[in-house]
Amino acid sequence: MKKIAIFGVGLIGGSFALALKKAGAVEQIIGVGRTIASLERAKELGIIDVICTSSADAVRGADLVLIAAPVAQTEAILASIEPHLQPETVVTDAGSTKTDVVAAACRALREKIAQFVPGHPIAGRELNGPDAAIVDLYVGKKVVLAPLPENAPADVERVANAWRQCGAIIHRLTSQEHDRVFASVSHLPHLLAYALVDDIARKPHADVLFQYAASGFRDFTRIAGSSPEMWRDISLANQAALLQELDAYMAQLAQLRAMLAAGDAAAIESIYANAQQARHNWVRTIEAAEKQGKQGGD
Repeated sequence: MKKIAIFGVGLIGGSFALALKKAGAVEQIIGVGRTIASLERAKELGIIDVICTSSADAVRGADLVLIAAPVAQTEAILASIEPHLQPETVVTDAGSTKTDVVAAACRALREKIAQFVPGHPIAGRELNGPDAAIVDLYVGKKVVLAPLPENAPADVERVANAWRQCGAIIHRLTSQEHDRVFASVSHLPHLLAYALVDDIARKPHADVLFQYAASGFRDFTRIAGSSPEMWRDISLANQAALLQELDAYMAQLAQLRAMLAAGDAAAIESIYANAQQARHNWVRTIEAAEKQGKQGGD
């Protein structure tokens, strides 16, 4: 590809840019963002080649446009590029929700909706900004595409191939399937981690509690270090599915509380053992996928 424009040059967009540069898959990367300081830092780090403050200039002649900004900004960004979007340009996103993004794209792009291929890379860190970007973030990781009926197969393939160049493994779901799945395995865990840390931080003896918190607490709450703005938007965007998962989890907690109050050791151990086995199986699957990705699997 000759030119790619990236709206949001932090962890997700920045890592995408670095990986494509390493693969020799793009000649020029244009960076667009909310602050000049962030864009200047991205250029200093070699993430982008050109800083652009104009949507028109950014997308002109671009083979691919990636929107890697918080999901609540998607519609405004798409609306800003729609008048300047040329027929040969494909647009995709990296948002953690898809149903709301598709609706926003339909409103913003109108008759150009066929040029938008929804996507979501399943990778991340709790760090933010250009300095968080790493070249191998997507190696062996899944990228979910949720193609629209209007998308041309060649346009979907352009997006898929860009992610493959980053080392990612392509999966496909509908936008509705995507949001149900990730409410359970991504959005709910973030909500729980934020809630636990906030609860402890508000206790009068929080300093003592944090003093003795160790690796278990660190691992469980790592994702509470993620961007509050981004996860606020994700939580609200996937509200219905997240509420359903939260209700199910609260029912599970109520069941465990009853077991604990009754001193039912066998029942508690049964839940713990089932969870342990499920996690071991999941880790083995993840490790196998990452190994395949590093060996060039697809």
